[in-house]
Amino acid sequence: MTRALYIGRFQPFHLGHLNALRWILRREDLVIIGIGSAQYSHSFRNPFTAGERVEMIWRVLRAENLLHKCIITLIPDTNGQHALWVSVVLQNTPRFDIVYTNDPLTQLLFKEANIKVRNIPFFDRNKYCATTIRKLIAENKPWEHLVHPEVAKYIKEIKGDERIRFIYRKITS
Repeated sequence: MTRALYIGRFQPFHLGHLNALRWILRREDLVIIGIGSAQYSHSFRNPFTAGERVEMIWRVLRAENLLHKCIITLIPDTNGQHALWVSVVLQNTPRFDIVYTNDPLTQLLFKEANIKVRNIPFFDRNKYCATTIRKLIAENKPWEHLVHPEVAKYIKEIKGDERIRFIYRKITS
């Protein structure tokens, strides 16, 4: 059984992430979804807590009948100490055989650790971009069509949309 690690901040988990996950699952038996920058929240770049990101992803996996093929785990950052990061990832994740990422630094770090890395095709990157989605939420523009209905529902339940608008007002005023 091959196990893949799919790393992202998922701020929020959007349809591009879901398409990438499905693409990986067509190639691997199990995907470990590593939520990066796990310790950060309540900023415009990272508005959601680790627990909130776990729940939004879990709700999508449940709705899409993918829970049996995925494990969700949290990966903290090493605050710029990049040489330590792979060991932190290995400490915080179940065993995996391959890493799927498009981040050049992440690719370099895993390759230097002799861990196999593959790129993921971008699925409508111009459309599905977490930064753009956060900005649309901040500006009170339509954004729900860019995330799974479970994610949109959850963000509204936790008033994450209001949080993003509040943070955005503070950094732009």
